[in-house]
Amino acid sequence: MSAPGGALLPWPAPMARYLEHVQVSRRLAPRTLVLYQTALQRLLGLAQQHGLEIALLKPAHVRRFSAMLHGQGLGARSLALELSAWRSFYRWWGQEGGVSLNPVEGVRGPKAAKPLPKALSVDQAVALASHEREDGDERLAQRDHAIVELLYSSGLRISELVGLDAQASPGAKGWVDVPDATAHVLGKGSKRRSVPVGGPALAALQAWLAVRDTLAPAHEPALFVGRRGQRLSDAAIRLRLKGLALDAGLPTSVHPHMLRHSFASHVLQSSGDLRAVQELLGHANISTTQVYTRLDFQHLAKVYDAAHPRAKRK
Repeated sequence: MSAPGGALLPWPAPMARYLEHVQVSRRLAPRTLVLYQTALQRLLGLAQQHGLEIALLKPAHVRRFSAMLHGQGLGARSLALELSAWRSFYRWWGQEGGVSLNPVEGVRGPKAAKPLPKALSVDQAVALASHEREDGDERLAQRDHAIVELLYSSGLRISELVGLDAQASPGAKGWVDVPDATAHVLGKGSKRRSVPVGGPALAALQAWLAVRDTLAPAHEPALFVGRRGQRLSDAAIRLRLKGLALDAGLPTSVHPHMLRHSFASHVLQSSGDLRAVQELLGHANISTTQVYTRLDFQHLAKVYDAAHPRAKRK
């Protein structure tokens, strides 16, 4: 907020000294310096609009200014940066002996909305899971197919998938019991859980197990190994999955956690059982799982918009 006509308000001496300080002593990047200048201009404009001196501002004034800016459309993240610049100025001014109170200390802006996790549509997920990439080594193609099927079938975290061993043992972080169609994994907080494995994933896993020993040496316990017979890293799996998605013609960049999100969203859409999804994902708190109810509502809203005769406005 600046003077009428868009002209910049003249800097009060403390602000001018502060801006010189952050430019010279703190060596702020030019772009960051411009952000500070913009934030302090806005503070000046708000104080002037309310007939207040910047040295006499109180926390109640700052909260009012924050609410005004938010009401005018300033986003939560931008407002947090604004308050941070104000807070930094008053902290410096207090150290210089100019003010006894930092009116921005303890004032927090509105929380930024958490972005929804990205999930594939059912058709996209099935297309990816069904796609077998033509690789120079057929064994690697079978391995990648089993990885995608298992990620989508059981909603595993990438760390849980990487930690799987080919056989159950006391030292194994995780393994898949093929006859029981169950994956046993070590999740966050070293908590173990068991999740079902679907038929297509089991078939893909058995096809991989039939050729795994031609790559993995006898002493290697890992279920999924690379060309050199060593346990695959999460980075290698991310790279292979991204390439597989491109090869399958998906219009989005796919990563392992997106398949976990897709698993959760699709199970919730079909069952409506949030508690079951919580257990399957291994979430300690139901609030973590509730984000998928928003994804589910988005899906329902799209169905409504496409199908209801009164949904589309002329």
